Amino acid sequence: MEKLFQYVPEASKVQLREYLQKIPIEIKVTGQRLTKHGDFSLKRNGMSLITVNDSLNPYRFLITLLHELAHYKVVKQFGHRVKPHGKEWKKAFQETLLPFLCPNVFPDPICSILARHMKNPKASTDRDFDLVMALKTFDKNKFQTFIYQIENGVMFQIYNGKKFIKIKKRRTRFECKEVITGKIYVFSPHAEVIRL
Repeated sequence: MEKLFQYVPEASKVQLREYLQKIPIEIKVTGQRLTKHGDFSLKRNGMSLITVNDSLNPYRFLITLLHELAHYKVVKQFGHRVKPHGKEWKKAFQETLLPFLCPNVFPDPICSILARHMKNPKASTDRDFDLVMALKTFDKNKFQTFIYQIENGVMFQIYNGKKFIKIKKRRTRFECKEVITGKIYVFSPHAEVIRL
């Protein structure tokens, strides 16, 4: 558990330690996963497990941890009879995150944007463009370009070396064609890319 505290903002450590001492839960810090920041699960022995990626900056790490702790709270109260990100989870996430929502834990602009986000939290913070962009300013490894910044028809590459051509904007996301296969993929506006 002590390893966990090296990943969160300094100002959150005392409060987080007190919170975690009250609940029987295992928390593991894992390597980077590209499809999720963290997750919550119940193990066969009945113990709860939370995993959080080690590649997250301290503010995203704390938000992710609190997101997963809200899942724990909902499962303890309702079992699996409710939606994973339904009204019960939203309320639990608000209650779990609110004590940490202050400028000494989350610097601006994160604090004010996160406060707005928490009025009706989404299943993933990645759905809140403003919050994602505020959090990305604290990332260690930054790409130079976001997909929303490049023009239609421009070729780009993503983290795994695959190459795409940006086609058009849908409602909120961008339609792109993979160069080799011709398959169409949809990217979030804050996807980090390398312009070619």
